[in-house]
Amino acid sequence: MSDGALAGLKVIDLTRVLAGPLCTMWLGDMGADVIKLERPGSGDDTRSWGPPFAGTESAYFLSANRNKRSMTLDLSSEKGRDIVKQLIGDADIVVDNFKLGTLDRWGLTDDWYEANAPRAIRCTISGYGSSGPKAGKAGYDFILQAETGLMAITGEANGESMKLGVAIVDICSGMLATISVLGALAARDRTGEGQLRDVSLHDTGLQMLANVASNYLVSEEDAGRYGNGHPNIVPYRTYPTADGELALAVGNDAQFARLAALLGHPDWATDDRFARNRDRVANRDLVDGLIRDIMLTKSRADWIALLDPAGIPSGPINSVAEALESEQTAGRGIIATVDQTAAGIQRLVGIPFRMFGTPATVRRPPPTLGEHTAEVLREELQLSDAAIAELAESGTT
Repeated sequence: MSDGALAGLKVIDLTRVLAGPLCTMWLGDMGADVIKLERPGSGDDTRSWGPPFAGTESAYFLSANRNKRSMTLDLSSEKGRDIVKQLIGDADIVVDNFKLGTLDRWGLTDDWYEANAPRAIRCTISGYGSSGPKAGKAGYDFILQAETGLMAITGEANGESMKLGVAIVDICSGMLATISVLGALAARDRTGEGQLRDVSLHDTGLQMLANVASNYLVSEEDAGRYGNGHPNIVPYRTYPTADGELALAVGNDAQFARLAALLGHPDWATDDRFARNRDRVANRDLVDGLIRDIMLTKSRADWIALLDPAGIPSGPINSVAEALESEQTAGRGIIATVDQTAAGIQRLVGIPFRMFGTPATVRRPPPTLGEHTAEVLREELQLSDAAIAELAESGTT
């Protein structure tokens, strides 16, 4: 049981892979009862996305599916569709990432919801949304990183376009889906009615362009790549030191003046080429070159020890292992330990937000495939053991 903000709410999770499962996982973290419906025999695609595996479970699947109950259900069968309709009829939230039109063909139309589940909040996550020339086309994070311009601005200036090291469009789509669901819940408190939310990877990718998109819309000049640099701020990038790379983020002119003094060149703060950020952007290569030469004279730790007291933001380029095992990570307690039936005791990245009045919690490990099928049928639909066995024998569950 949960005392979380969404305790008492039921979520039907009709999603797979990453964006949708992250959305429903975060709803589960906040206390909702999440029932994940999976294909009999195979389940969520990511169950097989490895190595690495923990027992029979892929690390990928474990990352996005805690705080859920797994039920297998063949939605292509009439019996399966009847069951999902019964579950949705008593649900608060339904999240899916089926291709446009799939649920309509199964009878889960707007009219059906209005008649049978008017308070249900629906969130559909797709590649391109329900409008535009690509509506209905399947979407993939990598392709959307390419199509929305994100890859064009990532990588070295004279190198090839580059994707981020994680499926960032999927992840941010899951976040936006969660936000939209929470907004719909607030609206339902006022109106008593549910509503449909349409989240697309395409729109998410464009939103992630943020200031870069605004730069183009204001200037009509296309964006370029700056490697680890920033299009609007200098110096704001990585620099090599005597023993490794350092990230340096100088966000205003006062910080630059302090940096200049620390580097032994207080005169830079009054130099017409460097005094204002717009001057430094115009002279980016010169500024970066001068700083790079000095940074090479000390170790990364030595520079951080000088920069921190001066109030100049900096940090080491950590490996994934260093980031996950750092003192700050331990101090935040963000690594959760769960005991999963097939994987055993595992460490997972836990809840990335704190809710002190209604705490978010990790109450369930990621489920094995169909682990809760009988439980859901018995508790939610009041089916007898004989009826549950018959559904299993027919291949419906």
